[in-house]
Amino acid sequence: MTRVYVPGDAAARAMGADRVVRALRALPGAESLEIVRTGSRGMHFLEPLVEVELSDGTRRAYGPVTPDDVPSLHAAGFLTGGEHPLGIGRPEAHPFLARQTRVTFSRCGVVDPTSLSDYAAKGGLVGLERARLLGPDATIEAVVASNLRGRGGAGFPTGIKWRTVRSARADRKAIVCNADEGDSGTFADRMLMEGDPFLLIEGMAIAAFAVGAQEGWVYLRSEYPHAARTFEAALNVARAAGILVQPNSGAPGFDLQLRIGAGSYVCGEETALLESLEGRRGQVRAKPPLPAHQGLFGRPTVVNNVLSLAAVPDILADGPDAWAAHGTGRSRGTMPVQLAGNVKYGGLVEVPFGCTLGDLVYGYGGGTATGRPVRAVQCGGPLGAWLPTSLFDTVYDFETFTAIGALVGHGGIVVADDTVDMAHMARFAFEFAAEESCGKCTPCRIGSVRGAEVIGRIQAGETPERHLALISDLCHTLKLGSLCALGGFLPYPVESAIRYFPEDFTGVPRAATRS
Repeated sequence: MTRVYVPGDAAARAMGADRVVRALRALPGAESLEIVRTGSRGMHFLEPLVEVELSDGTRRAYGPVTPDDVPSLHAAGFLTGGEHPLGIGRPEAHPFLARQTRVTFSRCGVVDPTSLSDYAAKGGLVGLERARLLGPDATIEAVVASNLRGRGGAGFPTGIKWRTVRSARADRKAIVCNADEGDSGTFADRMLMEGDPFLLIEGMAIAAFAVGAQEGWVYLRSEYPHAARTFEAALNVARAAGILVQPNSGAPGFDLQLRIGAGSYVCGEETALLESLEGRRGQVRAKPPLPAHQGLFGRPTVVNNVLSLAAVPDILADGPDAWAAHGTGRSRGTMPVQLAGNVKYGGLVEVPFGCTLGDLVYGYGGGTATGRPVRAVQCGGPLGAWLPTSLFDTVYDFETFTAIGALVGHGGIVVADDTVDMAHMARFAFEFAAEESCGKCTPCRIGSVRGAEVIGRIQAGETPERHLALISDLCHTLKLGSLCALGGFLPYPVESAIRYFPEDFTGVPRAATRS
């Protein structure tokens, strides 16, 4: 049997991967093919990517492949690595992948995501075994020593959160995985749950063992049906294999469940997520108490993002020093960066903290897809700052981005060329927040609506000076008065657009000023 790998990832499916599979199965002698549906390697500009495993165990890749390309691939002998215009050689040698430091995403696009034997053969489950040898307290201290910080946006030290829950007194504790990936231009959580779901399961099992939790919950967006199906299939395999059993943890057992949210952006905030999990409307809670003390159903709860939990198995397997050796300053480890928007080579790039923003946009992304000059990039989701090319030498890490009033967030970078109207983007930020606000606090509920109206007046040609002063006051109120980051971070895209692109806020339509 010849193994052929075709991604079952949602992005690849959207580009026609399922039709390519049907074309492969229609080839003469197709009964000798074993078609494995993997995750994506993150080279979305080459999807659907078809890989063939040769007799020496290496792979040759071809992409982007359409169903119409399959006959010519077959005629060129692609099943034995034959030359073809779509051939890219060994996928790991492709320039987009070769410069990356793949840790969390080392198996994505490589393994069958529902095969536990594939996962174990590529280094899976070693971290869980190591944690059980170390014991709960030493496991937590290993995570602390690694300097792993939350990959969901806040950047809070993961080990400190675990230590707090471990020390809390309660009859039951919980692990909650925030997979409500709602930021524009982000898809790392989805990719991992579709391409390597056992890694998340292992990370949650380690977390449960470390803090003494009896129950785990994965809160996933309803917009991710493929991720839900793949994760559920992997979870059933893990249950049958006994991976969730927690020996010597002091806990009676660990039960892990998947729950689907209704697509509310604010449910990405940890307390609104907990409200939704408990069956109520997704509204933020005032803090304190923190979820680590009183979280799900009033119990001490670890709430971590997918990427944070997925980093833990490698930290335990290789040791915290190996993880901390990547990165710079207080930003350690690797970061899965997602390149989207008007970008030539869109996809996922996993790199250590410390590279520059320009290297990500130009070195990996290749600039714009339109071929026009890059004008701005938005980092950290729809509430992230818009940064001009003059800041492209900025080091990509938590501290440096904070110093310039920007966010790393979940690692999303959305690229825009020189035709973008930044007044329009500032107004969109207000409109987005107005649509997604949970309504609990006045600054966010009312301020987002008023902000969109004021930007609209500027666009209509009214005196910009008075309106910009009002926007400044409004942003100050949002920062200090909002209950959660939805309102608190709303000033980032608005103020950065005004600061770096003031020419778009003169009342003259952007289209009239373009050459």
